[in-house]
Amino acid sequence: MTIANDSIGAIKADPGQIEQVIMNLVVNARDAMPDGGRLTVETSNVELDALYARDHASVKPGKYVMLAVSDTGVGMSAETVAHIFEPFYTTKESGRGTGLGLSTVYGIVKQSGGYIWVYSELNHGTTFKIYLPRVDEAVERTDAGASKPAEPAKELSGRETILLVEDEPDLRELTRTVLAARGYNVIEAANAEDAERLASDRRDAGKIHLLLTDVIMPGVSGRELAKRVLARQPAMRVLYMSGYTYNVIAQNGTLEKGVAFLQKPFTPSGLVEKVREVLDMVISER
Repeated sequence: MTIANDSIGAIKADPGQIEQVIMNLVVNARDAMPDGGRLTVETSNVELDALYARDHASVKPGKYVMLAVSDTGVGMSAETVAHIFEPFYTTKESGRGTGLGLSTVYGIVKQSGGYIWVYSELNHGTTFKIYLPRVDEAVERTDAGASKPAEPAKELSGRETILLVEDEPDLRELTRTVLAARGYNVIEAANAEDAERLASDRRDAGKIHLLLTDVIMPGVSGRELAKRVLARQPAMRVLYMSGYTYNVIAQNGTLEKGVAFLQKPFTPSGLVEKVREVLDMVISER
């Protein structure tokens, strides 16, 4: 359920980062409701007064836009809440997350001049409330923007087949969901071995247009996987993704120079833009 105020104020923040904040909080809310429940995302204009600031030492009184994500899930203990924003702290079982999601959220909120609070009780759900400073002045249009006609929006959907290889389940599911919503046929694998098998099964069933793979995985690396799959699908393009920067990956010889690369964490919009860019390179070169 979404509750939004039509007269919601403006904030100064990077849209992609705010999108990343919402996606992280929504994924955590989903995981907290294994048997189902209600997820609520709401926004509103609020004013934090001196009394509120007195009880929350870091807060400056003023006008804010509140973004809240609530669930009716399992909730958290006070001890867990005290550590929830620490890097690499996670309550998920092994292999179900890196523990970086909420620390990333915290960093983005602080970078945007805002505050984040969490309210939770065991068996009674959790609410994350984010307060971002409200900007009342009108948005100014630059001269360049006013004089040039708007460029047509890029077509970011498609019907191509994508082989997605990612060993982190949450990220794999999120990536698959985003791409499938854009019309792509997504085949997913948790490791290189499964990906090779799927590619072999499709040799006669149809071509794979894009291999979207993590670089560093247990066992066979993304680079080696790409070589093996390209032997069966020579027209396929490859897009690598990693939490390491491109420079780190390239300097240690894991990837050759000039390959298509997507830095983690990425936003849904960043993902579909990069995927479309690489697929269009394929079309232009045929």
